[in-house]
Amino acid sequence: MALLTQELADFAAATRFESLPSEVIHESKRVLLDSIGCALAAVDHHKGAIGVAFGQLLGGDGKEATIVGTRHQASIFGAAFANSELINALDFDAILPPGHVTPYVLPVVLAVAEGVGASGKDVVVANAVAHEMSFRMGKAMDYLRDTKDGEVDPPSVFGYSSTIFGASAAASRLRRLPAETIANALGIAAAISPVNAHWPWFKHVPTSTIKYQLGGQVTQSALTASFMAELGHRGDLQILDDQEFGYARFIGTRRWDADRIVEGLGTNWGFPQSMAYKPYPHCRVMHAVMGAMTRLLDEQAIRVEEIEGIKVWVEGFVQEPAWLNQQIDRVHDAQFSIAHGVSFAAHRIPPGKAWQDPSLVFSPSVMELMRKIEHEVHPDYVKLRTANPAAQPARVEVRARGRIFVGEQLFPKGVRSPDPSSYMTDDELIAKYRTNATGVLADVVAEQFAESVFNLEDVADFRALMRQMAVADNGNLAQAAE
Repeated sequence: MALLTQELADFAAATRFESLPSEVIHESKRVLLDSIGCALAAVDHHKGAIGVAFGQLLGGDGKEATIVGTRHQASIFGAAFANSELINALDFDAILPPGHVTPYVLPVVLAVAEGVGASGKDVVVANAVAHEMSFRMGKAMDYLRDTKDGEVDPPSVFGYSSTIFGASAAASRLRRLPAETIANALGIAAAISPVNAHWPWFKHVPTSTIKYQLGGQVTQSALTASFMAELGHRGDLQILDDQEFGYARFIGTRRWDADRIVEGLGTNWGFPQSMAYKPYPHCRVMHAVMGAMTRLLDEQAIRVEEIEGIKVWVEGFVQEPAWLNQQIDRVHDAQFSIAHGVSFAAHRIPPGKAWQDPSLVFSPSVMELMRKIEHEVHPDYVKLRTANPAAQPARVEVRARGRIFVGEQLFPKGVRSPDPSSYMTDDELIAKYRTNATGVLADVVAEQFAESVFNLEDVADFRALMRQMAVADNGNLAQAAE
């Protein structure tokens, strides 16, 4: 039986655009467009700006790849770091088990594809391989929403480090490395994988701005593994199979189901059905709550000044400092706070970069309403989540006008579920992207880019497409406006 590193390498090397199911091609395009929009919206954000600055330091004199939404180009390493931080800065990026995947894998695809002048088809394949491999690794390991005996059972060690494999495989494929070399890259990737330090981030307030995983660092490790393998380093090909001393042991997962990693690999694609998109730039666990509440406020025409109090019922595992925090000192602190998120959403500010605008985040009205918000764990969370993993049961009670108004929602917007309205359509994703691009790209450039993404198979040189994401020195106009 082949080693896992070799099976994954064979999958990365052998996959062809012509063999991809249509839904895989389409989802690869959708997540690319959505992520570019998230990056564009974050160019002025504190975390995004730091990512850009550090990416330039890494980039040196390199001009191989574009830092999205800026006038800067950098080396493949520098651009990948910066774009990872930009995509994740607003917490507006797509969700895929084990959690966040795209900000760790897509920036590598973008930077390498631009650097080597890959075709649009190459980009679709690499993006699909990266997401599928990361998804399968995530499903094989512990999950934050694990349950046991009818109760939430989150693991004691958790994180998104396993995305390094998808990112490294995608980089290696785009660089035309043979399967044998890719296997070595995956063995190296395992050995240099960042630690899973997700839980300390949940526990310590104020939260670190690196968040649950420093995306930029994952991209560096993934690229390092790929280049080291090409230069002749030998990876540990047994590291994924050895459960006593290998990756599963030292990365901290209790569960390691190798069958989930390789069964039907290359034939049965899982990531398109599990990809979820965010309508709000806020932690995903609050999205069903926000959807139920804003719909209720709209239906009842309730104004913020009429609200006497709000009580919400939320997911079962969020009783941790990151979500309970009500000390909002920086805009970053607002991205996970239950009280602030509910208050901000109640003010009906259209989702987008404005949700990270200090003048709005710290507005007296938002801060005052925060103090009127209570929450509890939804009593049926485990039962409903077990019945359908897309479920995120939420209940909202708004006290206003001497009455209690009630709203409920089972599936958050942005997921595939039995409720067709929960799916985020192409038109809705494009609208989100346009909003995020506003003020950074000229409208005509934003439209051209979106059209090109949905027709990536017709793009001969991805380099030209990415150069549209660079802005001129005078800002707000793309260099490729013509």
